[in-house]
Amino acid sequence: MSTECKTQPDVKEAVIYCRVSSKRQVKEGHGLDSQETRCREHAKRLGYTVLETFPDKAVSGGKLHRPSFNRLLAYVEAQEHPVAVIIDDISRFSRDIESHWALRRALKAVGGKLESPSVQFGEDAHSILIENLLASVSQHQRQHNGEQTRNRMEARAKNGFWCFPPPPGFAFEKRPGQGKVMARHEPMATIIQTALEGFACGRFETQAEVKRYLEREPDFPKNKRGEVRYEEVVRLLTRPIYAGYIDIPNWGIRMIKGQHEGLVGLQTYQRVQERISEGARVPARKNIDTDFPLRGFVTCADCEKPLTSCWSKSKTGKKHPYYMCFNKECESYRKSIRRDVLEGQFEDVLKSITPAPKLTELARAMFKKAWDLQLGKAKKVQDSLRRELARLETQIDEKLDQIVECSSLTVQRAFERKVEKLEREKLLIEEKLAQKPGPKRSFEQMFELAMRFLASPWNLWTSPRIEDKRTVLKLAFSERLAYSRKTGFRTPKTTMPFNVLGGNHMQMCEVAEEVGFEPTVRFHARRFSRLMPPSQQKPAETSTTLKNPYESVA
Repeated sequence: MSTECKTQPDVKEAVIYCRVSSKRQVKEGHGLDSQETRCREHAKRLGYTVLETFPDKAVSGGKLHRPSFNRLLAYVEAQEHPVAVIIDDISRFSRDIESHWALRRALKAVGGKLESPSVQFGEDAHSILIENLLASVSQHQRQHNGEQTRNRMEARAKNGFWCFPPPPGFAFEKRPGQGKVMARHEPMATIIQTALEGFACGRFETQAEVKRYLEREPDFPKNKRGEVRYEEVVRLLTRPIYAGYIDIPNWGIRMIKGQHEGLVGLQTYQRVQERISEGARVPARKNIDTDFPLRGFVTCADCEKPLTSCWSKSKTGKKHPYYMCFNKECESYRKSIRRDVLEGQFEDVLKSITPAPKLTELARAMFKKAWDLQLGKAKKVQDSLRRELARLETQIDEKLDQIVECSSLTVQRAFERKVEKLEREKLLIEEKLAQKPGPKRSFEQMFELAMRFLASPWNLWTSPRIEDKRTVLKLAFSERLAYSRKTGFRTPKTTMPFNVLGGNHMQMCEVAEEVGFEPTVRFHARRFSRLMPPSQQKPAETSTTLKNPYESVA
């Protein structure tokens, strides 16, 4: 095939178009430079003056809309004389036959003439046939490369390797014999781990609180307004990759154990999904202000609507903080309550639920005893999990046999959903078995902070951090507190630990006597007669059962 094209007298100027399809080729390769060099040699051989070079960086050959090519069309259209557009090869122009001819028509409409040192473009039937064949071959190469890449990626994913760009919190590192494997990338890994574990255990009651936590972290990426989108929060909470599993439904890959170490365990991930499906239990205000920590938690006793808050400016220009009810149908509508009054009474409520020191020590002893009992049960739990794992494997084999024997597509899909559910249960049990029996930390390390909070929740409330104050509200009270402007706070409903331990009202309680908690019953003294000699006793078959154990035997 000829590599020269006939020079027309009216074509004296040319532009060069280059293209590479990936960012890696832009950073590491020299494809754009080599294409431009070859095109300039072609222009010099034909006596063209090169006016401009238009490189498209990291643009697929199957795309029709390209930034640099669009600028090239506008540039060629603005010239007074016809301009030659030189490309290195037809594959650099396009790798899709439909896009190829669409670009050719657009170029012809603005007066451009396509040329290449590799192929001669013409308008006769033979030249068009050759051009069609070359464009089809380029399309086939692109599609074939895509299929090969996908097949290799799918095979690698089935082996537990993540083959896409690493999500936040991970980064690729090379390992001998494995290639690129994801590993923790700090500090993002710790930030995301805290968000997942906090949402699972209830520290963050809603997704909105997770969003606010991420926005307070300076190392977490945010948009131009300094916010984290809710979509990003949902992605973080619902991606199995953070639990150490690969899940790509489009490729038929469901919950395969990955080669990377997850940021959280599968149990934590499952708990997060359960909490998302359950919905938020406590409404979270979007505009929580550190100046009013009780806003949204304390309700009006007259209408049971949450109190709002504001700063009011006096005639002197000084600002004063107030809580108030903003329900128009309430008799307390817009009747302000001074912040120091309401929060002062709340501190009295908080102090009133503080357990007595003796009860705190008793609770600590009870927890320690329960801790020791759980340690003894750890081995039995492992044996039970192994039996449960064997049972699940048997059920999965039975369901698979039923799928093979069943001819109904609907029934097969129902069996497949059941198998998928059993597989998830199996993964959970396998993860529990993989963990070493027994606690990761000592009793003192695990319960020290909890016991300090139970002993005095008021100390944590005095913290300047709004997160600590909100934690006190969640851990100490099971419901919102109702407040009346006339009588103050109503009787609060506390959480189970404080219900058991009680507050100041239980400090007068005494320990029960040794005889126990049952009422002591004093019986009248009875004289028991001696047993009769065996010869005088009645036969066993005729003896009657005594109704009263204290009756004498006659």
